[in-house]
Amino acid sequence: MKVELLTPDIAPLPSGAPADPSGFGRALDAIGDALAGATKAEDVYAAGGGSLQDAMYRRAQADIALSVATAAAQRAAQAVQTLLNLQI
Repeated sequence: MKVELLTPDIAPLPSGAPADPSGFGRALDAIGDALAGATKAEDVYAAGGGSLQDAMYRRAQADIALSVATAAAQRAAQAVQTLLNLQI
């Protein structure tokens, strides 16, 4: 049996281009920023500044972003699993 390496169908990145053309890394950074912002808003409220409404709103935003990302990752994993189970 001979195994050949897979070659991606995308063009090579030009020099100086970001390493993540799909934006997946930027999406993860945005989720991290949302979670950090929620934690900061909660800390400000706990220190006596800010409002409870702002802290709750930021936490809800971060939780929803994390839920959407988790659901997308699960769907992608399920799609890959389905493709791997195909008998050709």
